[in-house]
Amino acid sequence: MKNKNFDYDKIMQYKKSGIVILLLFAVLVWLGIDITNKIQESRYIGQDVSYRNTIAVQATGEVYASPDLALTTASVITEAKNVEEALSENTEKMNSVISFLKEQGIEDKDLKTTGFNIYPRYEYYERTEDRPSGERVLVGYEVNQSLQVKIRDLESIGTIIQGATENGANNVSGLSFTIENQDELNGQARGEAIEEAKIKAEELAAQLGVKLAKITNFSESSTYPRYYEFAKVASEEMDAAGSAPSIETGENKIEVTVNLTYEIY
Repeated sequence: MKNKNFDYDKIMQYKKSGIVILLLFAVLVWLGIDITNKIQESRYIGQDVSYRNTIAVQATGEVYASPDLALTTASVITEAKNVEEALSENTEKMNSVISFLKEQGIEDKDLKTTGFNIYPRYEYYERTEDRPSGERVLVGYEVNQSLQVKIRDLESIGTIIQGATENGANNVSGLSFTIENQDELNGQARGEAIEEAKIKAEELAAQLGVKLAKITNFSESSTYPRYYEFAKVASEEMDAAGSAPSIETGENKIEVTVNLTYEIY
């Protein structure tokens, strides 16, 4: 009789354990389904907000200022029958150019060699009876050295260009004007752009019948000033002119474009 009771008690315990396990399993399944649904809902919710509950506006701010720095490149190009001769002549002329520039008050930090090249020079002969297949003949070498010059005294630009050519530079190019410290001007242009963008956003919200909330995104881009380009100047042309060229610096335009995205309700 005791054994029968013992078996009955064990069976009841097993039944209770099985019911508990089934309940736990059901809870876990329900939690898994609920979490999956919430993840899917969150994806759609994020997309709905970005497309339905925001507006974006763009505006540009402009500031004009006089440049305070000029950049130009003075080059010496020399041709000779052999490398030694071409290199020696080129070095002598470039050293003369650098000495002149320093005499004009240009500091070492504002002089930078940007190119130094030695090229062989060939001439091509057409086909003749003596040369039935034509021929390429080495006739000499060309040495080309370029020096970037920063000119801080803008009134002396013409004098410096003329003096550089008189001392051996036979190619002057790429004259441009810039503003050395432009951060403050960029800030002014950015401020104007932001104010204009805010006004646009308020007008747009009024037209759409919605209200602006917080700014959810901001981006900006800057446009570099458009520089005045000075044509290449050969030393012979400068000698023929007989006087330093007149250079007008004008003004540079600093331009910043901003994009604002507002949350609306």
